[in-house]
Amino acid sequence: MDALTTSLLELGLPTVALGAGALYAKARHPRAYWTTIGLPLTISRIHRDYDAVMEACGLTVEPSFWRAMAAQAANRDSKPEMPKIRGFRGSATGLRVRLRLARGQETADVLNATERLRHAWGVHAVYASEVKPGVVDLRIVGYDVLRTVQMPRRAVARAGGLLRIPVALRSDGTPHVRDYCEVPHGMNLGANQSGKSMYTRNLIHGLAPQPVALVGIDCKGGVEQRPFTRRLSALATNQADALGVLLALLVEMDDRYDLIRAYQGLPGSVAAENVTADIWGLPEKVRPVPIIVLVDEIAELFLVASRDDEPRRNQLVTALIRLSQLARAAGIFLEITGQRFGADLGKGATLLRSQLTSRTVHRVNDVESARMGLGDISNDAMDAATRISPSMPGTAVTGDTSGVWHQIRTPYRSLAEVAAQCAKYAHLTPDLHRLAAFRPATAPAVVPPQPSAPPIYAPASVAE
Repeated sequence: MDALTTSLLELGLPTVALGAGALYAKARHPRAYWTTIGLPLTISRIHRDYDAVMEACGLTVEPSFWRAMAAQAANRDSKPEMPKIRGFRGSATGLRVRLRLARGQETADVLNATERLRHAWGVHAVYASEVKPGVVDLRIVGYDVLRTVQMPRRAVARAGGLLRIPVALRSDGTPHVRDYCEVPHGMNLGANQSGKSMYTRNLIHGLAPQPVALVGIDCKGGVEQRPFTRRLSALATNQADALGVLLALLVEMDDRYDLIRAYQGLPGSVAAENVTADIWGLPEKVRPVPIIVLVDEIAELFLVASRDDEPRRNQLVTALIRLSQLARAAGIFLEITGQRFGADLGKGATLLRSQLTSRTVHRVNDVESARMGLGDISNDAMDAATRISPSMPGTAVTGDTSGVWHQIRTPYRSLAEVAAQCAKYAHLTPDLHRLAAFRPATAPAVVPPQPSAPPIYAPASVAE
């Protein structure tokens, strides 16, 4: 073997090994690949091809009259104007590029070009958002962050707060926050094994350390919510108990409004800055705790077996509608889960659904189910919900009546993990006088399966 062949082998073998390692990391460890290789390559690609990409994507405008005159006087070609890069900020999931728009451009121009920019720069996704007039942020996502969900710790810590729960990861790499103060009532739809219960588990896991009361309504005998009883102020496992809990919540709501009226006083007797119409304006020492009502399967409250059950069903539906219309100022919030939520459930279903502003739709079995949750938000969101793969449980499309929507995926949390979180913060469970009759006595012990007894089936990675 001559010296040339030896030199080629010495150079080629490490290069091949390095390339194979990069391909393996890209497939198996995309986060590490992006941080070490993908991010520097993307930044260099943007710098190298920026002018050509902007022109090809239609993000250029004709130069101003004075600039064209200056170029002509200097005997050189005048270049079109384009957005100017004002800075880069890299992260473990992507890259943020801040742009100063050219004269005559608007944010919509960049929004319409995001798909072309994605292909031009070879990245997973590109999103655009306006920072202020004339300044736009491009959020570049380097890989499919929903394939393996890793919640960003710093962003989660910043996003958290009272009644603000980072419950999932968005497709742009940012945490999705369920904010009950901003959007009080919510709906969570999806087929079996789509991830509805995992969404609820993440909600309970985030709410458990907060000074709030949790009320569970689980008419499947309590199989979903009974493990969390140490953190529940009330639990209903059948229609009769559910009616009792809802009627008690209505009385609690009236009590809170009496308290608010008592602190409003007569006109002129209370300072203008102290007048309030909800519990948040009350002094902290008398302010009642917020209550989150978690309904596991809404159909179980609507369906009846005989005509004798219809009066109770009507009472249940009426109580839910009253809470959804009136309870926000009293600090009572609804989170309702179901497989479908349409007029086929019965009288009052459409009216109740119209009060639930936050919409989260997991994988559904038909387009009508997606329309029930997202049809009045965005047709694009509805189409996205019908394309969720069964191999991606926990993936959902979420939005509100503002028309803004996002694709999200909840991180996996086992039942035992959430039950342990509830037991850890059991001392924060408030005793509500009106709900005392429905307070669960004790929580059942969570017994892990014996290793010697194999399960009779392979458990799904994400609960329904």
